[in-house]
Amino acid sequence: MRIHHYLTLFILPVLIVLFVFQCAPTQEDSAKIREAIMEANTNFMAKFNEGDAAGVAALYTENGQLMPANSDIITGKKAIQTFWQGGIDMGIKSAKLETVEIEGMGTTACEVGKYTLYADGDQMIDMGKYVVIWKQVEGQWLLHRDIWNTSMTIPEE
Repeated sequence: MRIHHYLTLFILPVLIVLFVFQCAPTQEDSAKIREAIMEANTNFMAKFNEGDAAGVAALYTENGQLMPANSDIITGKKAIQTFWQGGIDMGIKSAKLETVEIEGMGTTACEVGKYTLYADGDQMIDMGKYVVIWKQVEGQWLLHRDIWNTSMTIPEE
């Protein structure tokens, strides 16, 4: 009974604390995750700005999801490609992403950021904010869940 009491009072809490600290990302890990996601965002903008919807869709996980406003959830690379191609066909010529924060743990990360969309002649047509859940798949950071909404007010009629 004494041994069980000793284990419960001292050893178990020490093991829990050690486990928690072992799971916490180091500053070096956080910096590597941030750098990889920033690079992936640069790639996203380049593909989008080239009008390459297939290239944009390739940056998502196989069961990636988009959650745009006024729409159902869009799941899978083919559907994601179709969605982004629709935006390109509607006249969105370029996208600018600005990361506000990234928090990562192991093979997942969460990014909060701001976006701006442009038409021909660098005419700004939308701006807003987004949240992306990233997953590391075979060493590559891919968008897994992608949700955004505009910060622009609805024009009065």
